[in-house]
Amino acid sequence: MKTVTLQVQGMSCQHCVHSIESALKEIGAAGKVDLASNAVEVSFDENRLSLEQIKAAIEEQGYDVV
Repeated sequence: MKTVTLQVQGMSCQHCVHSIESALKEIGAAGKVDLASNAVEVSFDENRLSLEQIKAAIEEQGYDVV
């Protein structure tokens, strides 16, 4: 398992948290959103998912990964 922290812009409420964590779960990753620091900590299996797939899942929810 690999863990990375991504900076994500546009998050402001619990709906944002739920959207991102659910999208990550759907693709097989575990995400923990921290609204205060605009960060998402993601744990994933590098053999099954790429960082680009994770970023795409977040961006599909309408947020910007920087």
